[in-house]
Amino acid sequence: MYDKFLSPVGRQLHESAIRRMGTVIARAPDMVSFAAGYPDPASFPWEELRELADGLLASREPGVLQYGPTRGYGPLLETIVGVLSARGIATTPDQLTITSGSQQGIDLIGRVLISPGDAVLVELPAYTGAIAAFKNAQAHLVGVRQDADGIDLDDLDAVCLRERAAGRTVNLLYLVPNFQNPAGSLLSLERRQRLLAWADRRDVLIVEDDPYGALYFDDVTTAGATRPMRADDGHGRVIYLSTFSKTLAPGFRVGWMVAPGALIERFETAKQTIDLMTGSFDQRIVHEAVSRGIVDRLAPQLRQIYRAKRDVMQEALREAFGDRVSWDVPKGGFFLWATLPDGCEDEALLARAVEEHVVFVIGSAFYVDGTGHNRIRLSFSAPTPDRIREGTRRLAAAMAALEVGTR
Repeated sequence: MYDKFLSPVGRQLHESAIRRMGTVIARAPDMVSFAAGYPDPASFPWEELRELADGLLASREPGVLQYGPTRGYGPLLETIVGVLSARGIATTPDQLTITSGSQQGIDLIGRVLISPGDAVLVELPAYTGAIAAFKNAQAHLVGVRQDADGIDLDDLDAVCLRERAAGRTVNLLYLVPNFQNPAGSLLSLERRQRLLAWADRRDVLIVEDDPYGALYFDDVTTAGATRPMRADDGHGRVIYLSTFSKTLAPGFRVGWMVAPGALIERFETAKQTIDLMTGSFDQRIVHEAVSRGIVDRLAPQLRQIYRAKRDVMQEALREAFGDRVSWDVPKGGFFLWATLPDGCEDEALLARAVEEHVVFVIGSAFYVDGTGHNRIRLSFSAPTPDRIREGTRRLAAAMAALEVGTR
């Protein structure tokens, strides 16, 4: 009965395929989830965070619990300038804004930079949260092929020119260069340089989403392999997003955006109408955790934890499936991007997997061109090694049952 009250945008809102799985998981307490890319809760620095929270609350300093600037807590902005410097990015606080997770940064970009009908270029496959945010901004999403080294630059240029020839505005390219979600690929340094030159030539802004850059594994041996494109951006072409969700804890919802000052002002104004500000208490805790070295101390441990879980998942998949399921070995991040055997499709497998109490994200959710049904994304970050093995056994049982049912 409420449809008549909805606006055109309200009728067309798109949800995240990953978030949709939360309802399924909640209905089955024994469910093994390879769906959401959650950090391992055992990695959270519980005691250190408790001490930080106790100290902040004991101070009774009004700003700890009071409204604060939309742009962000000043000392945290200064601290992030240092974090960025370690990544090779030279910036100043006037080119920064704190966001409620990097997802809010994506949403702000959609609100401020996308007009209905604009073509936004994304990778094939692309992060579903970005797909949903840009669709909700009424963008026309166009996919660009990837290979093992990241986005295909020849296809990128051809797609851009094709869309412009069709009369569409093409102003934005969104990509995740470091351990891409979902494919786990690492964009090569050579392509990063060529992308910057391409953006200048075609007059396009690049949205560089970098939640996983610190979570590289031992097999990333090239010095600077995860160096952000923003570090070498001499012409203000790159809007850089990152977050503390994967390296400290996602519950704080503290991310940030780097962009030219003129754009940051626009993003700040848009943020004022959404949440006024990211939580003061959360920002203070994150600031203390970074400035006291907690985040830096955690990073090597996180890399070890997730590398070990990746290896467990690969071993379990080989044991359960042999060579019937294939994947490229992820060199960092949270995800393994698997290719299903011929005749097995993602949606049918998921339906059967739910009955076996294991879930994943269907590959087609990451494609804006309707393809990807032969792929699934398996997140190894949150489950324990034993649960990874159990979930993989259940997944194999689901595929076997599906194959029996289709004969």
